[in-house]
Amino acid sequence: MGLSRLAALHGVATSYSPSPDVTVSVPDDTVIAVLAALGVDAGTPADVRKCLAAAESRSRLLPPTVVVWAGEPLPPALAGLPPGSTVTVEPEPSDPPGRPAGRPPAPLSMRARAAAPAAAAGEGAVPAPGAPGGAAPASGGTAAEGLTPAWWIAPPHGVHRIHVRTPDNRRATATLVAAPPRVPQPPERTHGFLVQLYSLLSARSWGMGDLGDLADLAIWAGRSVGSGFVQVNPLHAAVPGKPTDPSPYRPSSRRFPDPVHLHIESIPEYGHVRDRATLDDLRQDAAALSEAVLNKGALIDRDAVWELKRQALELVVRVPLTPGRRADYCDFLAEQGQALEDHALWCALAEVHGPDWHTWPEALRDPRSPGTSRARSELLDRVDFHCRLAWLTAGQLAAAQRAAEDAGMGVGIVHDLAVGVHPAGADTWSQQEAFAHGMSVGAPPDAFNARGQDWGLPPWRPDVLAATGYAAYRGLLRGLLAHAGALRIDHVMGLFRLWWVPEGCPPTDGTYVAYDAEAMLAVLVLEAHRAGAAVVGEDLGTVAPGVREALARRGVLGTSVLWFERDWEGDGRPLAPEEWRQDCLATATTHDLPSTAARLTGDHVTLRHRLGLLTRSLEEELTEDTTDTAEWLALLARLRMLPEGDGDEEAAVRAVHRFLRRTPARMTGVWLPDTVGDRRPQNLPGTWDQYPNWRLPIADPEGHPVTLEEITASPRLHALMEVLGPRKPRTAPPGERLP
Repeated sequence: MGLSRLAALHGVATSYSPSPDVTVSVPDDTVIAVLAALGVDAGTPADVRKCLAAAESRSRLLPPTVVVWAGEPLPPALAGLPPGSTVTVEPEPSDPPGRPAGRPPAPLSMRARAAAPAAAAGEGAVPAPGAPGGAAPASGGTAAEGLTPAWWIAPPHGVHRIHVRTPDNRRATATLVAAPPRVPQPPERTHGFLVQLYSLLSARSWGMGDLGDLADLAIWAGRSVGSGFVQVNPLHAAVPGKPTDPSPYRPSSRRFPDPVHLHIESIPEYGHVRDRATLDDLRQDAAALSEAVLNKGALIDRDAVWELKRQALELVVRVPLTPGRRADYCDFLAEQGQALEDHALWCALAEVHGPDWHTWPEALRDPRSPGTSRARSELLDRVDFHCRLAWLTAGQLAAAQRAAEDAGMGVGIVHDLAVGVHPAGADTWSQQEAFAHGMSVGAPPDAFNARGQDWGLPPWRPDVLAATGYAAYRGLLRGLLAHAGALRIDHVMGLFRLWWVPEGCPPTDGTYVAYDAEAMLAVLVLEAHRAGAAVVGEDLGTVAPGVREALARRGVLGTSVLWFERDWEGDGRPLAPEEWRQDCLATATTHDLPSTAARLTGDHVTLRHRLGLLTRSLEEELTEDTTDTAEWLALLARLRMLPEGDGDEEAAVRAVHRFLRRTPARMTGVWLPDTVGDRRPQNLPGTWDQYPNWRLPIADPEGHPVTLEEITASPRLHALMEVLGPRKPRTAPPGERLP
């Protein structure tokens, strides 16, 4: 009982429900290990009693982080302050309009008073004497007295410091997150493409798709077929190695992008490199890489691409920056601050000592040690090199978003936030205190995976996030949203809870650890509001009750995949289009699922059979899959969305998307490989070296790779896009015909 109480105080679950009628107990050893990762010693009954007594004796006037939503009632943390308490808000150091740059923000202060009726945040407030333009949050007494907040003048949206002093001279300081009520929404119903950028090779690529290809796709999609967005995989920095982990969902850092995505020829200094012969040789080698992928059956080789680009970039950065470019670079360094310097130093140290910082000399394992400080000076040139690459990549990310907007896209580029980072990467080195070491994020057993999942990603510690005002999380979001029209959040349920698996244990022996969802959402809403960006949450799989409702309240769109949209609480039949939710991105598939053509033909079942991944006989799996597909095709036929009848694969793919467009979904996503009939999944969960995950170019139905130029000219693509909306009228250049 004591262990359960102690676990509950720290947000650690001692049981969970994989389905409404089933409850599973978590092993005590798991609970003890997770508590240890949170800095709580529960190894013996005596330790439990000691920690429990200490935890229950602590009385905080304020939690470490307090959330205030504009236009909504005060949170209990403020509403429950004793009458007469003095509350002072210290605004975050920024330069809002109307205040001269560099002048420190003036504190806002007031005295809490008891009165009624209750006032919502931002309503019915009276400025406190001496407060410049308004007062800080006011509380209205205690719950025991039945008193409610009387008035409130909210601080501006931002992350501030709040100081409280009670009449009996108790004091507290906390982070105050003042957030708007919802994230921005897409301007109108829209459709767009979903693509894994590395798989999109143009005729000019260096062996994998790059940011130049992304900008080109966005321009074409916006101008030619009226698309409103292009969603890409995470472009986070990878852990270097031979071979590099190709998964974009297991990066070294989520805060900074990977320069492997750079389009080398678009860098302004490229044209001024003196050693043209070496550049020409590198370009020829890059052309050979692309030729091998496009025409000789080779897989995308990220390491080979990076080696060529690295050599080219070594030449490019020797070109002196113009005064304007240097000023821009200096501003970038100042804006990114310590986070960029740490990331660049990790990259430089990894070049010398290898990519796993746990194996580095002991003095270098601490980013703040004297030994690391000396290394920072010794490797200054390499640190600057990696800082320069981050700046160049950010510049091309910004250019891609501008290109999308200029092409008429209402949203533009939708970037992707992975759920975690590699345990040996830059983020875990530079922010060691923020991660729960010895733990990995995953998923509990469910109907799709009886063994559960272990993703090999160390989780953030919720206690450290709260104590630091969610600084790491804020910086991460701000960096990703800087050049995004929207942000997709992988496994968005992780804002509420994550399945922690102790090192050495199977995923079945994990447990859920809760996060302060109110604070996580408030920071997300605030940063998205500042960037003017929408947010899409990937909420597939096991979702706790109330999560989707909480996300919808804050304007976070969900993800609805056609094959999963059934009346699970009723007869289990496919949902009619009008029964779908509005606040979502609707799509036929994702990077972890079969392509639409593979789903319709059953190819995905035979592929899993060849790889030994089926848990039942091939006949049983095919029978179930055929029945499932037939139900959907029958619905499409009844709705007169399949006039061509049975047996026409291309027509069936069009019918699926015709159905998606009939739903009220705000965003409709088209998996780019579906436009040319690709049958191969980009990632096959449950495989490692049995399948070439994350290394396949987009291909036609026969598996022959196709370039960006061939995709955009494909009659199959244009017939599909006619389903989603009328094409914009265009005029072909003299001597050319439009597809």
